[in-house]
Amino acid sequence: MGSQEVLGQAARLASSGLLLQVLFRLITFVLNAFILRFLSKEIVGVVNVRLTLLYSTIVFLAREAFRRACLSGGAQRDWSQTLNLLWLTVPLGVFWSLFLGWVWLQLLEVPDPNVVPHYGTGVVVFGLSAVVELLGEPFWVLAQAHMFVRLKVIAESLSVIFRSILIALLVLWLPHLGLYIFSLAQLFYTTVLVLCYVFYFTKLLSSPELIKQQTLPVSRITDLLPSVSGSSAFVNWKEAKLTWSFFKQSFLKQILTEGERYVMTFFNILNFGDQGVYDIVNNLGSLVARLIFQPIEESFYLFFAKVLEREKDVTLQKQEDIAVAAAVLESLLKLALLAGLTITVFGFAYSQLALDIYGGAMLSSGSGPVLLRTYCLYVLLLAINGVSECFVFAAMSKEEVDRYNFTMLALSSSFLVLSYLLTHWCGSVGFILANCFNMGIRITKSLCFIHRYYRGSPHRPLAGLRLSPVLLGVFALTGTITGISEVFLCCEQGWPARLAHIAVGALCLGVTLGTAFLTETKLIHFLRTQLGVSRLADKMT
Repeated sequence: MGSQEVLGQAARLASSGLLLQVLFRLITFVLNAFILRFLSKEIVGVVNVRLTLLYSTIVFLAREAFRRACLSGGAQRDWSQTLNLLWLTVPLGVFWSLFLGWVWLQLLEVPDPNVVPHYGTGVVVFGLSAVVELLGEPFWVLAQAHMFVRLKVIAESLSVIFRSILIALLVLWLPHLGLYIFSLAQLFYTTVLVLCYVFYFTKLLSSPELIKQQTLPVSRITDLLPSVSGSSAFVNWKEAKLTWSFFKQSFLKQILTEGERYVMTFFNILNFGDQGVYDIVNNLGSLVARLIFQPIEESFYLFFAKVLEREKDVTLQKQEDIAVAAAVLESLLKLALLAGLTITVFGFAYSQLALDIYGGAMLSSGSGPVLLRTYCLYVLLLAINGVSECFVFAAMSKEEVDRYNFTMLALSSSFLVLSYLLTHWCGSVGFILANCFNMGIRITKSLCFIHRYYRGSPHRPLAGLRLSPVLLGVFALTGTITGISEVFLCCEQGWPARLAHIAVGALCLGVTLGTAFLTETKLIHFLRTQLGVSRLADKMT
């Protein structure tokens, strides 16, 4: 498959996934806003920080390295060995569930049972739900490797919506059940998620016509189960070694990704109520990152992993593929920078209004607006880092991945220390500032790698991080205007003033987007081309 075809598939995956995720996330957003009005801050803190951290740690440590290693392989591979390797995530998940469950029950502070009842049950069920989710890992990797456009988005979104509906109903009718509600909903979520993949592949593999269309490496649903062949090894040892390299890195990356939750959980810097407020603001601030940047990062990581060849110098690879990868990377960096700047500039003036609408005075008063404004700056760094790292991880050799682990180790240590100190100095906003610092270093590391990678070629993809002076001036002007509008129109003057403030923001946003359309013509051409390819592919399928 040529680089242009792979690019078209990646663009199709990103655009289709983006539209579907926006729709499903909006539904979940409304449901969560409803649920929030029936919960205490303490319940939110225990569920969204303590128990969710347990679940995400188990899942991340058990599968992240396997995902990256197995998605990096080329088309010519023994899929039975890859699937065997992926099934090892299940016993690994059982180990982490038992070990971390013991830590969560025996070593960490237990919430007051009168305020947050049934904590022990919550730990057990959240650990069990992580193991259930790992049962679907072979299906997930096979779907990603063959770029099944809507399966991942629909499966995950439906699972989240069903979980939110179940929580809303139980909170409304049986609020005294406490953590039983969230434990049952979490187990329901992972079960539905796995069943979506199982039902899809069962239906797909039962139709010979569909199998021919998809060119799958398996012909029966039982082929996805572990198998032993006398003529070959149980697993591909090259993939296994790459998995070990990514595992060392993933352990450190998890500390960076969830670092503030680890600090809150193990050092008791904030009480459960303050943790709840921080987590709500954090989730609201990261909504755009999950909606826009994550689908793009995942889809184009697949593109770069298929087009670029590890262990090979850029001058020894197909120059057409190298040129396409450079052009795509430049456009993605430009897109990430524009999206991040837009969120940062407008987020400063509309954070308080957004929190007031979403959660009322509990969020819009106190530290909530400052947290969300700071997070808007963090989103800008997240956007650039997501694009740059998806290229870096697809292009690095095994040795380079191992060297990168040392940098991640230093970042992990500095983050824990910095977040602890900054939180004592300026409260919960210190977590976001520490994240900004570490994200900035990760971006610098990735950009240096990209510069070295393309040093021997005529391509300069880092030009995507340069914006026209006119557009930068418009960003500065609109930020000033919306800031003045917030002072005079938001948020204690009633809904007419709020609507006027929103109208000012809409006008400024229109001017900003219009200026970007006129000045960033290369990016607009890229988006038009790839969205056109995506729509054409949708019509043909």
